[in-house]
Amino acid sequence: MTADLFDTVAEPTTPWVEPLEPGAMVLRQFARRYEAALMEAVRQVFEESPLRHMVTPGGFRMSVAMTNCGELGWVTDRKGYRYDAIDPETGRRWPPMPAVFSRLASEAAAQAGFDRFAPDACLVNRYVAGTRLSLHQDRDERDYTQPIVSVSLGLPAVFLFGGAKRTDKARRIPLAHGDVVVWGGPARLHHHGVLPLKEGSHPFMGDCRINLTFRKAG
Repeated sequence: MTADLFDTVAEPTTPWVEPLEPGAMVLRQFARRYEAALMEAVRQVFEESPLRHMVTPGGFRMSVAMTNCGELGWVTDRKGYRYDAIDPETGRRWPPMPAVFSRLASEAAAQAGFDRFAPDACLVNRYVAGTRLSLHQDRDERDYTQPIVSVSLGLPAVFLFGGAKRTDKARRIPLAHGDVVVWGGPARLHHHGVLPLKEGSHPFMGDCRINLTFRKAG
């Protein structure tokens, strides 16, 4: 993050909805109304639980740096993928989920038709130029009736949204600062990922993209 993290930017445009398929949509610019509060909350989470590059069960270091906040946090290591209430880096509980995070996630879910969404986990990922996220499913949660809410902040990215099978063709969806993707219902277990991030600079995030992914894990 850069020193100009909280500089003033242009007024956000009016949000609009871009349907993807049943159960999935992009809420364009939906998070822009909260951007200053979101940036402050992100900074506080990083101070309490610093970003780190986790290792997959196969021993591969993830290119995306991440941390968590909320009652549970997603972790990966040689033991596997799972949710845990304790941050293995600090030995303490994950930071509480900021109120602005919870509010944004529940409002976005309701806009997409998923009422009363109350996330208990938020993965905070930082992408820099060249980092990517391969196609995968979010299967470590207990209740698949709850949606996934993904918030993009900073540099633009290309989101991949595929189907129930990893071999299904994935759509390429450009995402900008403030866009929110929600998927659930028949699309809940669809594969998704992010293409390698291109170099750039953003007034709020500098040379990176921050992604907030909200889940009901417990």
